[in-house]
Amino acid sequence: MNKYDLNGRSAVVTGGAQGFGRAITERFVASGAKVAIWDHDIALAEKTAKEIGAGVTAFKVDVTDPAGVEKARDDVLKAFGKIDILVNNAGIAGINKTVWETDLEEWRKVLRINLDGPFICCKAIVPAMLSQGYGRIVNIASIAGKEGNPNAAHYSSSKAGLIALTKSLGKELAQHNILVNAVTPAAAKTAIFDQMTQQHIDFMLSKIPKGRFVLVEELAALVAWLASEDCAFSTGAVFDISGGRATY
Repeated sequence: MNKYDLNGRSAVVTGGAQGFGRAITERFVASGAKVAIWDHDIALAEKTAKEIGAGVTAFKVDVTDPAGVEKARDDVLKAFGKIDILVNNAGIAGINKTVWETDLEEWRKVLRINLDGPFICCKAIVPAMLSQGYGRIVNIASIAGKEGNPNAAHYSSSKAGLIALTKSLGKELAQHNILVNAVTPAAAKTAIFDQMTQQHIDFMLSKIPKGRFVLVEELAALVAWLASEDCAFSTGAVFDISGGRATY
């Protein structure tokens, strides 16, 4: 495993209790960072923090609740003294249906968590990064945000929106030593598969030239670089990790 220097850095990873978020947390800790896991499932988050060990603290956070996010930010600043890195990873897949069969509240639920959540977290944490003159923000989007998966318009739209948020915020912060980038992974075998039909899982696999799903550790390695000082010039960018599926 290549080592990125995150010594002395403090990170917030939303949805850090499992899947991509847990792998990112583990990679950050291995690189020397302290990590605050923000997750709605506090029991699982605390279990994950205990298993990873020193340097990880769990917080119960609903990323769609601005007041709750601001309180969590203040708690992390009190505990760690600063927030250098924000990874907006928390997300849901939603129910697989066509656009005309999708319930409006189901659409809004996916958008609230997958797009409103990162906006709320950025809005809360960016001022702290501005005051210290340093920051790295990594948004976990999806190849679906580029291509649009059938029977997943809500998910695809939320990830397309997250890509646009990345590009806008990256431009706004480019002169402040705060870099904002997104990654667009293919699907991984995580708990999010429990929300999908087998037909949809098979469709996603059929689209990947490498013939397999991405490993959470592979995604975490890319995020670790984007969260480090080694990433010094890329901002407002989208980094593909889709096993050859992406066409742009």
